[in-house]
Amino acid sequence: MKQSRIDFTKVDAALLPTIILVGRPNVGKSALFNRLIRRREALVYNTPGDHVTRDIREGVAKLGDLRFRVLDSAGLETAATSGSILARTVDMTGNVLVRSQFAIFLIDVRDGLQPLDLEVGQWLRKHASGIHTIVAMNKSESLDEHGVLTSAAGEAHRLGFGDPVAISAETGLGMAELYETLRPLFEEYMFQLPNNGLNQDDPTSEAEASEGDESKLPLQLAIVGRPNVGKSTLLNALLQEQRVLVGPESGLTRDSIRAKFQFDNRTVYLVDTAGWMERAGKEKGPSSLSVVQSRKNLMRAHIVALVLDAEKIAKSKNSVDHQEVMIARQAIEEGRGLVVVVNKMDLLRENQRLLEKVMDAVPKEIQTVIPQVTGIPVVFVSAMEGRGRVAVMHHVIETYEKWCFRLSTSRLNRWLRKVNILLTLLLLNLH
Repeated sequence: MKQSRIDFTKVDAALLPTIILVGRPNVGKSALFNRLIRRREALVYNTPGDHVTRDIREGVAKLGDLRFRVLDSAGLETAATSGSILARTVDMTGNVLVRSQFAIFLIDVRDGLQPLDLEVGQWLRKHASGIHTIVAMNKSESLDEHGVLTSAAGEAHRLGFGDPVAISAETGLGMAELYETLRPLFEEYMFQLPNNGLNQDDPTSEAEASEGDESKLPLQLAIVGRPNVGKSTLLNALLQEQRVLVGPESGLTRDSIRAKFQFDNRTVYLVDTAGWMERAGKEKGPSSLSVVQSRKNLMRAHIVALVLDAEKIAKSKNSVDHQEVMIARQAIEEGRGLVVVVNKMDLLRENQRLLEKVMDAVPKEIQTVIPQVTGIPVVFVSAMEGRGRVAVMHHVIETYEKWCFRLSTSRLNRWLRKVNILLTLLLLNLH
């Protein structure tokens, strides 16, 4: 395998070439995404006629010595009726095309070229004419006979994007061929950038620069809550872009979405956990996988943002139900910082009495159910309107800085010496 002329490890992450994975549903986009980023992050499940991926996932991919950003899109189904989940995924995929320079158009070689593949090809020519598109014939491990693959490649030529690459996202077949296809394209792209995109700053890594000051390291923020309380809308508001599919359907988010953004010169990794609080033990298939994935992401978080529904609180006797109390206590007991976000305050705007009731009741009840920690911040927002975004992040960062507070070694040693003296005096008095 010929090596690249560009050292991608020295390229500023923001300047890396970006590839979006597109195709009809269930052709293996998420499996390829996982292989490229070298970890199982996107849900992969065989669901004919359904979409497992409904949102846009992003990661840094490694293929040989190549480094690039990769976006895993929802399956495109251009015939979807306006306003449906499928139509919204198409719109969202179209919106992120502007961030991509390349596309890998996946087809399932076992099925042959389907009418929907041709429709997706037409959609790409219309909406992504400036993007270099590569056709990948996925699941080729099942067609290892040369004649069969040659015939399938000839059929794939009908899409009009040049020679296809035969791959298997599941087994890794064809990754060397994909590398040879991408390498010259990436090199040409990088040579057009100033300084070839190389980072001219001090090469010291972010982690090394912040050694000894944990509060300056990237912040891991997990958004949790019951289905349909507005977690995905809040994530989109914090990112200030339409990254996650939103709508009135309960449990719309299946994947646990992880996104990186900057706030006040601080790197934040934001995770929208699929609404697992109500699903746990009840769902099968993709939803059951999302429960496991969400719990893993929750374990990595520094700060947990528990999202509540203001409208439901206004109609209930209690501000938080049993499951919400449990997740809040779990966050505290496992050493996470906690911020409570009361969403959908815009729905109470016309009823001042209910609005005041909610704003008064939630902080008191949070303090009651978690008495061991004082001053847990409660933020009232309308994610739909984008109101409260800055307040949420200020409270998150303030909580994180408190979470990072550590006693210095000298202060800890002084405290231990005092404890030792007191114990010695106590033992002498006992004798």
